[in-house]
Amino acid sequence: MTSTPPIGPLARYLARHPSLGVLGYLAVVLALLLASWIALADIIQRRTDLAAASDMLDRLEGRRGPAAGAGRASGPVPVGSPFLEGPTLTVAGAAILQRVGDAVRQFGGNVLSSQVELEGTESKDGLISVTMSCELDQPKLQELLYDLEAGMPFLFVEQLVAQAPQGIAGGGGVTGTEAGRLRVLLAVSGQWQEGKPKGKPEAK
Repeated sequence: MTSTPPIGPLARYLARHPSLGVLGYLAVVLALLLASWIALADIIQRRTDLAAASDMLDRLEGRRGPAAGAGRASGPVPVGSPFLEGPTLTVAGAAILQRVGDAVRQFGGNVLSSQVELEGTESKDGLISVTMSCELDQPKLQELLYDLEAGMPFLFVEQLVAQAPQGIAGGGGVTGTEAGRLRVLLAVSGQWQEGKPKGKPEAK
């Protein structure tokens, strides 16, 4: 004759209230599902961050020029560092400001105003942005954009707003060159690479 093992208080309580056992089981299942969802969301976020970092790296180091035979003829391969150089963030900001301003003037444009962004999260990561307002002949705008994005250092046109000056549409006594003049707002960014101090030999 076999003896029946004693039933504990918890087992007797659950036997009297079976619905509590079902609720406890569902709570455990929901907790496991929630933990799985949090882990999956974290993995997806990490993959998104990795893809964004890889994309930025590809843009900085592996940018491809325009295909041969498409549009303009391919020119010489640009030389120089792909990064903005300078011992400080301020010097690098002056460098990108001069680069964009020189490009505007190279294509016959006039710089009206400019501002360099040296504060914020992006600047802490070495990404420097410059906003420039200028006037430019309409046919030269595409050449300016190509020069900025195809040369060295690597620059990215983040924003472009172009509009005809007010009053041009009236046309009274306005020459063809003046009529094609655009008011352009450019937001351009580049990656800063801190330069090494000059005059100090490297330790070997």
